[in-house]
Amino acid sequence: MKKSKVKTINPNTISQAELHHHLLSAVAPRPICFASTIDKKGNVNLSPFSFFNVFSSNPPVMVFSPARRGKDNTTKHTYENILEVKETVINIVNYPMVEKMSLSSTEYDKGVNEFIKAGLTQIPSEKVKPPRVGEAPVSFECEVDQVIELGENGGAGNLIITRVILIHMKEKYLDKKGYLETKKLDLVARMGGSWYTRANQDSLFEIPKPGLKKGIGIDALPKEIRDSKILSANNLGRLGNVDKFPSEDKINEIIAKYDLHTESSALKFHQKAKEILNNGTAEHALSVLLYMLKTLK
Repeated sequence: MKKSKVKTINPNTISQAELHHHLLSAVAPRPICFASTIDKKGNVNLSPFSFFNVFSSNPPVMVFSPARRGKDNTTKHTYENILEVKETVINIVNYPMVEKMSLSSTEYDKGVNEFIKAGLTQIPSEKVKPPRVGEAPVSFECEVDQVIELGENGGAGNLIITRVILIHMKEKYLDKKGYLETKKLDLVARMGGSWYTRANQDSLFEIPKPGLKKGIGIDALPKEIRDSKILSANNLGRLGNVDKFPSEDKINEIIAKYDLHTESSALKFHQKAKEILNNGTAEHALSVLLYMLKTLK
């Protein structure tokens, strides 16, 4: 494989703006925390943050970071509100509400309610003071356990460590078992610059999780398979996830399903295996390749 040139950067030698751009373009897509907060006077604030993720399920912990502004080192109203009232609602953003979410990120003056500016529905929470977003497919009422300030200069993060105490899920996004269904959610995430990505039907794909049984690993595959010029790195990864080599009887049973003959070329076997991996099962693809090695010796 031809090696590509690499640009190496010491983060201490570039501006905060440049570093911010590199970090956010590379570490993506990032889920969006649409956080509603309230100050001690009762003023509501709503703002999105993509420095966000879930970090524990027991206890249920989510962390987001309203960082200091790089241009003038000021702090966000969300951060200031949480120092006064240690509660928040983390609302999840999907495509039908993404433009309103973006509008709410406008730096309005303190005391301006972004629910109103963005035309979003303010619904009273049950256990915390900040309201939740009525349009959100999922909302998490949270108590703030800890605030960790990562620095004092522009761009420094402020980690808001929250504990989920109540979850609201719209039933139209649930499957028959009562679980959130990824295909229905149509979630969005932040990329670099002004770019977003949409987790809809066209972009979703599944990879079988390695279970209790250990995959054989790519290193266990015969060299002729590992060195294939047809199979991609992802194809090899899927083959390496098979937990055992199929028996000879199983190989013969599987090979009968496909239009392959002893006179088929190695190229045709590799192409068929790739086609099966894209549309079928790894066991079938591996069987085709093992049959190739046996018959083309």
